[in-house]
Amino acid sequence: MSDFDSNPFADPDLNNPFKDPSVTQVTRNVPPGLDEYNPFSDSRTPPPGNVKMPNVPSTQPAIMKPTEEHPAYTQIAKEHALAQAELLKRQEELERKAAELDRREREMQNLSQHGRKNNWPPLPDNFPVGPCFYQDFSVDIPVEFQKTVKIMYYLWMFHAVTLFLNIFGCLAWFCVDPPRGVDFGLSILWFLLFTPCSFVCWYRPLYGAFRSDSSFRFFVFFFVYICQFAVHVLQAAGFHNWGNCGWISSLTGLNKSIPVGIMMIIIAALFTASAVISLVMFKKVHGLYRTTGASFEKAQQEFATGVMSNKTVQTAAANAASTAASSAAQNAFKGTMDSRKQFSNQEKKYSVYF
Repeated sequence: MSDFDSNPFADPDLNNPFKDPSVTQVTRNVPPGLDEYNPFSDSRTPPPGNVKMPNVPSTQPAIMKPTEEHPAYTQIAKEHALAQAELLKRQEELERKAAELDRREREMQNLSQHGRKNNWPPLPDNFPVGPCFYQDFSVDIPVEFQKTVKIMYYLWMFHAVTLFLNIFGCLAWFCVDPPRGVDFGLSILWFLLFTPCSFVCWYRPLYGAFRSDSSFRFFVFFFVYICQFAVHVLQAAGFHNWGNCGWISSLTGLNKSIPVGIMMIIIAALFTASAVISLVMFKKVHGLYRTTGASFEKAQQEFATGVMSNKTVQTAAANAASTAASSAAQNAFKGTMDSRKQFSNQEKKYSVYF
């Protein structure tokens, strides 16, 4: 039967298959699209779609911050400037070393042509006594040892000045304590004795050892410098009647006069400083000695070679040999004459018998 024959008063959706409750329930659960959405068909708000938004990377602002790094070309320019400055510095150092080598070469040529002229001690030309030694650190001493040799030279000067001040300290002590005249006299003797002897006995051997890398001179320096260190310790102690313003003498002088005692304490401190610096420099020189390759065997060889090549020793040996030869010849000639006399006497005896 068609719909035209149906009851006009009946429900029109009764036979409509799309109005079935099961169908309408399924169609309502499906989210409607944008084109099919009818705001008047359903009063409920459609759920949002599960659409993932793409992550957009954050962009920096167009304005550069003042703390940003400089462009690459500025860094390259700075590195180029630093490299150029370093090259200029090295070039100046090389030029300075070349000039120093040229100066030393000219000095060596002048010395080879005209001979070494003594320049120490620096005395005026009209002085009756001339310089006794030649000393030039830049010419004689290698560059790596010049600082050490100069420090030892300044240490010798420091000790000489301390001995000179010791004379005035003992003089002041003698003024406040008359029985201390012996100390004043000995202080003058120590200044006149130790100043030249220390220069000749330990400083000049050290200078010559570093100049010519001599093992024998190193051993001479070590032996004498140990004695010099003992002298520094005794001078710092300051025993009575020894002519030194040491700590013991300073305490005695402080009881007599406070200003004199303070003066003697200062001199005792100078003697103590000399002893301490001497010990430190002894260790330093010994360390340098171990790096130079020197040894006791080399010292013996140098001593034997030096003794045999010394003209004075050669002359003395020649004179001794000639004297011994002449005495031996005379003794031999005398013995021959005696034997001839004895033989002639025996012949005379036999002639008498026969």
